[in-house]
Amino acid sequence: MKKNNCAVILASGAGLRSGLKTPKQFAAIAGRSVLERSVDAFEKHGKIDQIILVCAPDYLDKCKKIISKNKYKKVAAVVPGGATRQQSAYAGISAVKNAENVLIHDAARPFVTARIITDCINALKKYKAVATAVPTPDTIIEINKNMTVDGMPDRASLMRCQTPQAFRFETIKKAHELALKKNIDNASDDCGLVLRFKLASVSVVPGDEKNIKITYPSDILTAHNMCRAKK
Repeated sequence: MKKNNCAVILASGAGLRSGLKTPKQFAAIAGRSVLERSVDAFEKHGKIDQIILVCAPDYLDKCKKIISKNKYKKVAAVVPGGATRQQSAYAGISAVKNAENVLIHDAARPFVTARIITDCINALKKYKAVATAVPTPDTIIEINKNMTVDGMPDRASLMRCQTPQAFRFETIKKAHELALKKNIDNASDDCGLVLRFKLASVSVVPGDEKNIKITYPSDILTAHNMCRAKK
């Protein structure tokens, strides 16, 4: 029996820019870690059948203890990630069993909403690949190696990508296998791989400005304030 929807949560980054002593996914936000909040969102969602958690090899035991402590029922596997995001995503995809659809999410986005997850899953009824994105309020500039401006694209056609990104399982699996075959190991985006190999068009569902990515120390403070505002 196929389990339709699997979430692959990537928690293997070092988080060097966060300024923390341990990876940012373990930082506490209002009493709950970034990682727990991300897993919570998919664990509680009625349309998610299984979860694959990808962790840095040095923190594999720590992640397993977190999963055990929370008694997550949907986490099917905790696997070690690779040296790059692309390697970690492929490790997660390789661990997926009996799924038709896969949602790949950065654990560093702890405020992903049920609405975003639902929209991604629904979009896969029509499309093979789905990106989550929000409009950019800022003008984006193109620069060259001399740090001078080459161009200023119309921001009306630009959006900022978030996660999750969602795929038919066979589509994203083929994208990563082609990347491996062609020795491509620098892809920072899964939809980008699908587009690179022209495997499918990529649909876009609306993200959320609150679906922030924890990257810098100031993001931890922002996340704390967001939790306080909910109370």
